[in-house]
Amino acid sequence: MTDTRTRLLTDLRRIEDDDYQLRPGEREADLVPALLAHLGDPAPELRDELVYPTFRAFITDGRLTEEELRTLLDTLIDGRHLFHGIGGLGDPSVFTRTFSMLVVALVLERHRRRPFLATDQFARVRDALLRYHGQEQDLRGLVDEGGWAHAAAHGADALDELVRCPEADPATCRAVLDALRGLLHNGATIFADEEDERIATVVDALIEESLLPAQEIAEWLGGLADCADQPGSRAQMVARTNTKNLLRSLHFRRPRTGPLAAAILAAEVRVNSFRAD
Repeated sequence: MTDTRTRLLTDLRRIEDDDYQLRPGEREADLVPALLAHLGDPAPELRDELVYPTFRAFITDGRLTEEELRTLLDTLIDGRHLFHGIGGLGDPSVFTRTFSMLVVALVLERHRRRPFLATDQFARVRDALLRYHGQEQDLRGLVDEGGWAHAAAHGADALDELVRCPEADPATCRAVLDALRGLLHNGATIFADEEDERIATVVDALIEESLLPAQEIAEWLGGLADCADQPGSRAQMVARTNTKNLLRSLHFRRPRTGPLAAAILAAEVRVNSFRAD
């Protein structure tokens, strides 16, 4: 373990013990470069338990200025963070990408509560999140060596914050639905670590906030179930199983009556091969 990393561990443990209050002469912004350098650290003790919670405290508690947050956001979506090693499969670079995504979600949540992003920066973030979802290949949940990667869940968290922002127009919401479809119908990975619940949160936000017409969401759900009509294959099974789990998650969140409830049930009937005819 390097001296720098050892020092960071010691400092972050002390900051955690002090309820994230810094000592006289310390500044939150001065810690950001070290936090970014270890955002994707392969050790969950540092990444999950110290770096991310420190970012969360600094961002949600208003301890970083709006200008500092704008700078941080531009860094998070660059090639060394959100797109670090993009396209790779089974290597530790996934942690940098997925934890960058989580911190992006924190910044967007702060912006949603009190907007501070210019229109062009919001557009850059939106485009980066959508591009990421089109390129991520490593959809592992809990990794034996390294802990939580959880690309689909972390990505859904960021998309949930994105659609709730005041700048999220219907075109953005439709693009997010396309990204979610890509996650569910990814061709290789059946989600086993409650990713369906995190994805359902995004769809639920679109419904609850009336960000798209209910009929359009019902049609999207029906379109997801079209995978049931495809020839049997591993990719078809992935799409069908992930879709079925999402529909069930939505069913237990939404009212049991009305057109959307009917659309959810009708789609579930199509993708559930164990139902009796």
